[in-house]
Amino acid sequence: MRVLHLHKLRGVSGSENHLLALLPALRDEGIDARFLGLDEPGSNAPLFYDRLDELAVPYRQVRCGADVSPRMARDVLRAVQAERPDLLHTHLVHGDIYGAIAARRLRVPYVSTRHNDDRYLLGPFRFVDRLFARGACRLIAISDAVRAFLVAAGHDPERLVTIHYGLDELPAARSAITPESAGIPLEVPLLLAVGRLIAQKDHVTLLRAFARVRERHASARLAILGSGPLEGLLRAQIGELGLEGAVLLPGRLEIRDWLERADLFVHTSRWEGFGIVLLEAMLASLPVVATRVSAVPEIVRDGETGALVEAEDVEGLATALHRLLSDPERARRLGTAGRDRALADFSVARMVERTLAVYRGC
Repeated sequence: MRVLHLHKLRGVSGSENHLLALLPALRDEGIDARFLGLDEPGSNAPLFYDRLDELAVPYRQVRCGADVSPRMARDVLRAVQAERPDLLHTHLVHGDIYGAIAARRLRVPYVSTRHNDDRYLLGPFRFVDRLFARGACRLIAISDAVRAFLVAAGHDPERLVTIHYGLDELPAARSAITPESAGIPLEVPLLLAVGRLIAQKDHVTLLRAFARVRERHASARLAILGSGPLEGLLRAQIGELGLEGAVLLPGRLEIRDWLERADLFVHTSRWEGFGIVLLEAMLASLPVVATRVSAVPEIVRDGETGALVEAEDVEGLATALHRLLSDPERARRLGTAGRDRALADFSVARMVERTLAVYRGC
């Protein structure tokens, strides 16, 4: 079976890392898995294609322009036609819409993976989304939280199936800037957050909580890896809170070196479709302090692999971080339990097995 995956590319983050695990694993199972990228100009898409080359996954590229683009619809149609897939597998809104158009024109069955519980899908656009999703064999939700969200947005529960992300190991690539080269002493506690600098990730609450943590743990450092439109605001807040030198914003980096050096992982999203970085942190044996939102409780078990707090709760977050920094032995136990859970419940093999079942049903 030849399966062509369609996805818009801006760089390499959650859904892209998911595909970098899924595509080669499908090929190992005898599926001729291929990729068609909708490339946003000026993005970090080349990084993704470099990884596909390393993994020997065939791909094609289409330039992604305006959201509504007859040119892109034509180019996607031609690319799909040239690949002659038995099944089309779409990801994210651009892939879903342009993939649905191509699938209908070429009479190719398709499935759609839904990676987020984005709030705009509860507004008027939900009618457009439901219209284009009508022809899909199945909609794959990456968490039970996303599945429930899609039901609330009006999708048929009978056509929805949950398949969690799977991951077996940390990313291999090393960081251009390491904690050591960034000037973080080995003896100080390091808290790590990874995510785009956008309102959804709520780094404002994280900085406020960390300022309170520093009152009791004066040597602690916080690194937030990522880039985004709120960088200026966050740098200003770091100054206002007197955290210069204690908080690093080194930009978007490969994360392996940081995961291996960190003592705690912290994730303060207001909502989260899954959060593959949580799995990465767990595979690194890090205890996770995260917000009790969306899919996060499906991954992080409160009191077993980390601690869950309410979103935007500065005091609750500060208290959870303080408790783990004050009890390194408990932090190590939670981190070890997190790694065991990641390997047992979120393996690539389990993800592939469930994905193949969906393909066979089409």
